[in-house]
Amino acid sequence: MRILLTGVNGQVGWELQRTLAPLGEVIAVDRNRLDLADKAGIRRSVAAIAPDLIVNPAAYTAVDKAESEPDLAHAINAVAAGELAACGIPLVHFSTDYVFDGRKSDAYTEDDTPNALGVYGASKLAGEQAVARTGIPHLILRTSWVYGLRGRNFLLTMQRLARERDTLAVVDDQFGAPTWSRLIAEATALVVARWLDRPDQTATSGIYHLSCGGRTSWHGFAAAILAQMTGADQKLARLTAIPSSGYPTPAARPANSQLNCDRLAETFGVRLPGWETALALCLEQNLPQSTT
Repeated sequence: MRILLTGVNGQVGWELQRTLAPLGEVIAVDRNRLDLADKAGIRRSVAAIAPDLIVNPAAYTAVDKAESEPDLAHAINAVAAGELAACGIPLVHFSTDYVFDGRKSDAYTEDDTPNALGVYGASKLAGEQAVARTGIPHLILRTSWVYGLRGRNFLLTMQRLARERDTLAVVDDQFGAPTWSRLIAEATALVVARWLDRPDQTATSGIYHLSCGGRTSWHGFAAAILAQMTGADQKLARLTAIPSSGYPTPAARPANSQLNCDRLAETFGVRLPGWETALALCLEQNLPQSTT
């Protein structure tokens, strides 16, 4: 099987190169080979590659910048998703917890009505809808608070700032589940293998939530990161909690981003561990290797 993987330089795309390899030949592309902002070129590029499956983690993910670049965010997150789906090839597409407004008190299910607060979330929701409208076999995987050991993300930012600053103020009234990009990629490969093994992929097509278990705030996540960094020779910033009003941003964030992942577990037998376990596993990968 030939698998077209977009966004190879992104956090999830980078990990998917490895996890999808046992399923077939992975043709991993970046923006230079498949520019999702170029609507006219998408189908032409896909036709040249001739894949049997498309996996699309590529996205415009600059949440605040999207408020000033709505057309570009919509082109990459919505129009391009629809164009990929219109190629008629089974598609695995990634989406986000930010399609919800965060007003629900408990975890969101796939049946809850989305109501994005900003351009980024709205563009990702439009992408979901564009994929679904084509009627092709598809999986839409919504995840949350993605981090990893490469690229730009909350984990790496907190590790850097904790060493550079004396104090570090982090929002404590937005809640969700931090999710390691490697676990997303490993779970995706397992889900895809089981999905393709079924005689009718359309029967289980649709939206699935894929995030780590549990719930914390950004402040709680930061505290867990700093706790793992504590060492005798390391002076770290003092962490303080602030409300969202104390850290205004161009884009509003949902107060609650927790996703209920029961549907994925029930359909494909896949469930990620709790976010604290995942963070510990991730940070173990970054420890200095013993020379003995």
